[in-house]
Amino acid sequence: MAPKNEWADKDYYADLGVSKTATEAEIKKAYRKLARENHPDSHPGDKAAEERFKEIAEAYDVIGDENKRKEYDEFRSMIASGGFRGFGQNAGSGFPGGFRTQTGENFDFDLGDIFGHRSGTGGSNAQEGGFGDIFGGLFNRGGAHRNAGRPQRGADVETDITLEFREAAKGTTIPLELTGDAPCTTCHGSGSKSGKSSQCTYCNGTGFTSENRGAFGFSAPCTHCGGTGKMITDPCPDCNGTGTVRRSRSITVRIPVGVIDGQKVRLAGQGEAGPNGTPAGDLFVNVHVKADPVFTRAGDDLEVTVPITFAEASLGDTVSVPTLDQPVRLKIPAGTPNGRVLRVRGRGVPKRNGSAGDLLVKVSIQVPKHLDAAASSALRTYAQAEKDAGFNPRAGWAGAV
Repeated sequence: MAPKNEWADKDYYADLGVSKTATEAEIKKAYRKLARENHPDSHPGDKAAEERFKEIAEAYDVIGDENKRKEYDEFRSMIASGGFRGFGQNAGSGFPGGFRTQTGENFDFDLGDIFGHRSGTGGSNAQEGGFGDIFGGLFNRGGAHRNAGRPQRGADVETDITLEFREAAKGTTIPLELTGDAPCTTCHGSGSKSGKSSQCTYCNGTGFTSENRGAFGFSAPCTHCGGTGKMITDPCPDCNGTGTVRRSRSITVRIPVGVIDGQKVRLAGQGEAGPNGTPAGDLFVNVHVKADPVFTRAGDDLEVTVPITFAEASLGDTVSVPTLDQPVRLKIPAGTPNGRVLRVRGRGVPKRNGSAGDLLVKVSIQVPKHLDAAASSALRTYAQAEKDAGFNPRAGWAGAV
C-alpha cells in the first residue's frame, strides 16, 4: 500500500474503474476481474501488465478495507475542499514552502514532518515545534477518539527460495527456518507478567496526544505508552514488557502450482509478531526458479524439442516424449518437416483451477554423420528414386540458379 503521504496523487477508484459510491461488493468484483486480466502469470515478461497489477492491488488494499477507505475519502475530500492549497502533486518529504489555510494563515514547513517521516527521524514531536503524525487530528474532527498512534501489526519479513523447474511448475511444500520477533511464551504475547494491562493515564487510552493550532489539529503517538493506549505495570521478565522475544522458528511453506521466476508469494500473518499481542506481519517469499535441461515455459504451456530421424519424419511414426509426469506416445505424421510443432493438450503447467496448459513438441530432424556401406547404398537408391519421381526440394525457390 502506498504511504498516506502519496494518497493525494492516487485515485484508487479510477484505478479499479468504480465510482466513489461503489459498494464493497462492486469494488471486490472489479478488483477480481482486473487482477485476473493483468496477473503476471497471464502476461509473462509484460512489465506494463505487472505494473498495472501492482496498481490494482494497491488500490484494493485501501478502498477494499472499510477503515482505510474512510480515511482515504476524508483525506481526499479535505484536499478537494481547499483545506490545503497547493497540496498534492508535490507532496512528499523534502518539499519546502508551506500551506495557506482558508483563513489566510501561512505555515512554512517540510511536508515530511506532516507524515511523520522527516529524513533522519521517526517524526517530530508537536511540543518541540514539529508536526508529527497529524492524521489522527485531521481525521478526528468533531472530537471522536481514534487510535492513530497505536501499533497495528508486526513487521513484514522477506526471504528468498530457489526451486527446481518442475517443483515450481507442479507446486511444492518447503520448510523454512526464520529468525525474528515471536510471541513471548511466558506472557503469551501480552507483555504483562499477570497478563493484564491498564489504560494509559496520559492519553486516556487513545494512543496519541493531540494539539490544536488554529485551523489544524495535530497528533503524535503518546510517548508514555508508545502509542498502545495501555500501560503495563508488571512487565514480563522474559520480554521486558514488549510481548515478543527474538527466536528461530520453523514453518512449512506451500508454494502454489505454476509459480514463475521472480514471483513473490505472500503468507499472511507469518511475519514477525506484533508488540503486546497485536497481529503479526506477513511473510513474503521471493521465488527463484532454476532452468530445466529439457523444458522451457511459455505461460502455462511447456515447450520441448524432440529429435527424430529422417525416416520417422518422412514415413511417420510414434515416438515417446517427456512430460512433467510420465512420458506419453506422440504420433509423427508422415511428411513432417523439420521444426514443426505438435501440440499435446493438457500436458503443460498445472493451473490453480485444476486444468493445465499444453505441451508443445518441436521436432528436430537429425542427420547421421556416419553411415555403413549398406545404409549408404540404400540411401543412394532412395535418392535416385526421388529424382525419378521428379521431387526437387528447390523447385520454385527464389534463390534457385
